[in-house]
Amino acid sequence: MNRISSQLASQLSLVSLNGRRRPGPPALVVVAHGSRDPRALSTVRTLLDRIREQRPGLPVHLGHIELNAPLLPDTLATLATREAVLVPLLLSRGYHIKRDIPEMAAESQVRARVSGALGPHPLLVDALYDRLVEAGWRTRMGEATRRRSAVVLAAAGSRDPESKVDTNRTAQLLAERLGVPVVPAYATTAAPTVPDAICALTARGHDRVAVASYFTAPGRFATECAEAAPWIASAPLGTHPAMARLVLHRYDQSLATPAATATPRGAGNCAISHTRPALAI
Repeated sequence: MNRISSQLASQLSLVSLNGRRRPGPPALVVVAHGSRDPRALSTVRTLLDRIREQRPGLPVHLGHIELNAPLLPDTLATLATREAVLVPLLLSRGYHIKRDIPEMAAESQVRARVSGALGPHPLLVDALYDRLVEAGWRTRMGEATRRRSAVVLAAAGSRDPESKVDTNRTAQLLAERLGVPVVPAYATTAAPTVPDAICALTARGHDRVAVASYFTAPGRFATECAEAAPWIASAPLGTHPAMARLVLHRYDQSLATPAATATPRGAGNCAISHTRPALAI
């Protein structure tokens, strides 16, 4: 019902009092990676409903890079508007943001702006903190308990060195928020692995090691990382209110950056650029 109401409000907002159609805002296309875990698709769809609730009248669509329908090229092909902002539901820079998504956008007939990664950003730290508290992290602890505590920030991993830079920055921001060491670790491709990071922290005297799930939705990697936790493990960021706010922030940020535009194939040279995600909103 929320999705139907949002679509109806969007259509009515495009009609002026004299009955003429007025130009609407560029569509927001949230680009998810895709997963074989059905919980991932359900989570992303709920997140889109939250985004629609926060920005009534904005056309909000979903496209996947792989594994799930609708795929991004199919979404772009069915847009009623010829202008869109693509916001990847990805937490750091990497191949998908630098190559896959811009190339899919350039192959479409849509004039598309491609935003940067969601992270690093303080809103993600808000979500990570809340998820840890939900899992059992104490908001207040004595100095002795604090010295024994630490967190492993469990991320997907990428071969792109800038991805590690982004994840490291998020770990630093979370460490400042929690007041304990936070070590970034990875489910695949990059090092250290989550078990290795846990072992290293344990060897340094931290016997209360939590795993903070730095994933946008449930899936195999998030499950495996949580299972490695010797103490508590937080849930993926999922539908946390900060996630909807951050997606809309990246949308607005892209509209304020004229250079971040992908010209449709056949309409001239493809010019795509990305701005470095800002840390403050």
